[in-house]
Amino acid sequence: MKKYEGLFILNTAGKEEGVKEIVDKISADIQQAGGRVETVQKMDKRPFARVADKKYNSGFYVNVIFESQPGAVNELRSKFALNQDVFRVLFSSAPAPKPEKAEKK
Repeated sequence: MKKYEGLFILNTAGKEEGVKEIVDKISADIQQAGGRVETVQKMDKRPFARVADKKYNSGFYVNVIFESQPGAVNELRSKFALNQDVFRVLFSSAPAPKPEKAEKK
């Protein structure tokens, strides 16, 4: 199993209250693909720096750290591409935790 970080931009136009349900569905999809969700960080709604379509000028950002088999990420990427609630998704390898520095005497 390898650790991944997924940045999701959710399409919440007209449904601000449904963010929790969308995030729960994303977590369920990752678990269904054989992954294990470690943390979910909701980062709030932010405007886009470049607006490609006037209908979509902002999105709700969510960061998900999970463990999964490397082949499952491609399956997840194509599954989320078909999901109307997910505007964009970016998967990357999660950075390894930094070791604690020993105190100097």
